[in-house]
Amino acid sequence: MSLPLRTLGRDGPSVSAIGLGFGSIGGFYGPAGTLDEKVALLEHAHAAGLRFWDMADIYGGSEDVVREWIKRSGKRNDVFLTTKFGLQRQPNGSHTFRSDPEADGVTPIEKTIEAMVELKNQGKIRCLGLSDVSAATLRRAHAVHPITALQVEYSLFALDIDSPASEILKTCRELGVAIVAFSPIGRGILTGQFQSRADIPEGDLRRMYPKYAEENFPEILKLITPAKVALAWLLATGPDIVPIPGTKSAARMDENAAAALLQLSDQEVQEIRTLAEKVEIEGTRYPAAVMVTLCSDTPPLEE
Repeated sequence: MSLPLRTLGRDGPSVSAIGLGFGSIGGFYGPAGTLDEKVALLEHAHAAGLRFWDMADIYGGSEDVVREWIKRSGKRNDVFLTTKFGLQRQPNGSHTFRSDPEADGVTPIEKTIEAMVELKNQGKIRCLGLSDVSAATLRRAHAVHPITALQVEYSLFALDIDSPASEILKTCRELGVAIVAFSPIGRGILTGQFQSRADIPEGDLRRMYPKYAEENFPEILKLITPAKVALAWLLATGPDIVPIPGTKSAARMDENAAAALLQLSDQEVQEIRTLAEKVEIEGTRYPAAVMVTLCSDTPPLEE
C-alpha cells in the first residue's frame, strides 16, 4: 500500500505522510514481544505504507529490531530511518546522558550541530534534526546548518507548541523546518483504550506522567475519538506536519495508515480543535525532573 508523501523541510526527503514511532516496539512502555514478533510487525508496517521509521537508543532494542528486519527482508531502501542520540538506556535499565555534543543544557548547540555536520559530510547521515529544543536553540542550530525537522509532542492531547505562549511552531514554519509529531494520539489515550488510570498496565511509564492522573480522566474521556480522526486532524493542520504514532498492534497500524487518506473539511478541523481547547487537563506531560529538560536552551557559544 502506498501512502501520500510529505517533504521534510524545504528541501528534505519525501516520507510517508504517517510514520511509525518505535517507543512501543522497542519496549519503552513495557514488554514488546519476541524478536520474531517485532520483525513481523515491521513487515506489516512496510506493507501498510508506514515507511518513515523513528528510533532511539532510549527505546530499548528498536535499532536492533530494524537491523534484523533489514537483514531478513533486504528492503533497506524502502524505508526512511531516523534515530536520536543523547539519552541512553543502561544495561540495568537506568538512563544517563552522554557527555559528547548534545542538547544537554551543557554543550552549546552549535557544537552539537558541527559534530552532526561532520557525520553528514562523511555520508553517514542524510539530514539533521532536533528533538524537544526551544525556539531559540532551533534558530541557533539552523544558523550553523539547515535543520530538516524538529520532533516534538503534538496532538489534540498536547497543543502546547502552537499555543500563544510558544514560539516553536511559528519558528519552524519561518525556517522551513518540518514538525515530526510524536505521541500524536496521546500515547494511546485518545483511542479510548484507557477509561481510567487503572487500565494502564503496572510498570507502564504512562503511570508516572502527571497528565495521566486518575483525576484527569473525566476530562480525558471528552477527547476520545477514533485514532485516524486524531491523525487526520494533525495532517490537516499543515503539510509540514508528519505524525509518527507507535503501536505493537498490526490492526492499529492499518488504522493509522488509513488516516493519511481521510480528508477533513476546514470546518471539521476547526470544530475538532475548538472541542479540544475546551477540555482542561491538569498536570504536565512528564514528571518535573523530565520537564526541565524539554524545549530548553543550551549555553551560548563562547568566542
